[in-house]
Amino acid sequence: MARLLLDTTVLIDALRGRPAAARVAGLRRTGTEPWACAISVEEIWRGLRPGEELQARRLFNGLRLAPLGVVEGVRAGAWRRSFALRGVTLHQADCLVAAAAAGIGAALATANVDDFPMPEIDVRHWPIGA
Repeated sequence: MARLLLDTTVLIDALRGRPAAARVAGLRRTGTEPWACAISVEEIWRGLRPGEELQARRLFNGLRLAPLGVVEGVRAGAWRRSFALRGVTLHQADCLVAAAAAGIGAALATANVDDFPMPEIDVRHWPIGA
């Protein structure tokens, strides 16, 4: 079964019943296992609107959680350092999300493709919006 790590942009869209919701719901039927990481859990929880907590818990209960450990931290730090030497600033959270995807051998679904320029990552553009 293929693995797909869902970035925060996709998860917010799914949580709020926007276009990504149907795509996320149909992933397993297409042979794709949906994943998230703790960075996205934190980002979602930080931005919850009143009354969304139960729905957010249900969303995360349907996903596998990619580990973030030393290997992923080293990979994320190496990317940030490498890109910084070329004058490109990458955000810590994005690098950790990408490292989590790499760690489980998953593609990464996001609306913010430009935030993930790492050549090792198979980034899938999932447009979001109402």
